[in-house]
Amino acid sequence: MKKYVVAVALVIVFLVFFIPLASTNPDGLEKVAQTYGAQKHESFWSGLFSDYSFGSISNGYISTLLAGIFGVLTVLVSSLVISKIMFRKPDKINKENNNQLPNEKVT
Repeated sequence: MKKYVVAVALVIVFLVFFIPLASTNPDGLEKVAQTYGAQKHESFWSGLFSDYSFGSISNGYISTLLAGIFGVLTVLVSSLVISKIMFRKPDKINKENNNQLPNEKVT
């Protein structure tokens, strides 16, 4: 567990130093849309972090930092849960299967 805490702390330190270096220029798809005059339609939902920031926080740096930390933690926790499910130890799986009565069919 300690290695996870260290990894999260390192990611947060990384975000603190590198968020100010993020480009404000449009990405490739947005640039092509601007170049060829594609119209931007209003979406029916702006998502959780519109423009990679919290809308309720007025400080742009803090807002982007918190959105980055939340995004990283979400990915790490999701990855950990999926890996725990996918790579369970065989003895845990066997114990679950052995708890059934002998005449029961596994469905």
